[in-house]
Amino acid sequence: MKVKKRKKSSRFRGSHTHGRGGKKKARGKGHRGGVGMSGTGKRADQKKTLVLNLYGKKYFGKDKTLGKKPRKKLLTINLDQLSQEKTNLVGYKVLSRGVPPSKLKITASAASKKAIEKIKAAQGEISFKTN
Repeated sequence: MKVKKRKKSSRFRGSHTHGRGGKKKARGKGHRGGVGMSGTGKRADQKKTLVLNLYGKKYFGKDKTLGKKPRKKLLTINLDQLSQEKTNLVGYKVLSRGVPPSKLKITASAASKKAIEKIKAAQGEISFKTN
């Protein structure tokens, strides 16, 4: 046997807020935030569920992929710390402190201008290779 269900609006008669929470929220269109996508800003709560269901969490905040890619931090090594004739220093930047041993063959990620000058003055070679 099917019983006709009572309408919910009749249950709220005399309830002062009619199930809308605060008293201010029940006043006309002013609380709605507008039509369409208006009122869906970063700090708005009016239509947050609508936006999250349609677009997901990427709708809010900055898109970090637009920024510059972070540079990889290179370790540093000075010329006075080098001892072998052939050195593989990928991931390092060669700096110019000290005097290099003669005829070095260096493979590094980067080097300062002075370090390159000192290596070539000592009849050495330097080549660059990234990770």
